[in-house]
Amino acid sequence: MKKLLMIFCLLFSVITFANAQGGRKMADPAERAKKSTDRLAEKLSLNDDQKTKVLAIYTDQATQMNKAWEDSKEDKGAMKTKVAGIMSDSDAKITALLTDDQKKAYDALKAERKAAMEKRRGNGDNGGGSQ
Repeated sequence: MKKLLMIFCLLFSVITFANAQGGRKMADPAERAKKSTDRLAEKLSLNDDQKTKVLAIYTDQATQMNKAWEDSKEDKGAMKTKVAGIMSDSDAKITALLTDDQKKAYDALKAERKAAMEKRRGNGDNGGGSQ
């Protein structure tokens, strides 16, 4: 009986884990833009005017990303190039809105994100990645 219970618990855990990992649905551009704006506003203490402008930038970015993904489904290299250009353009627009102190915090935030992405990809400290 104990073995059966253990097997059941293990099976339940595996199914639960698989479901938690599987059903990722891409949020619509407005939702992604709002989440990104909220995170940035919290980290950088953006004022209301900056929040409005950043939301517009992120909304445009999310829309362009969706289009790039749809246009380049078959060509991963082209998609990567388009996405890098979109991200760079958005980054420049956001940086232009920030105060000097906010720019320093934004640069630190970008460095953290880059390190986390490289860690997820398994690159560690071998200099992989771009930007």
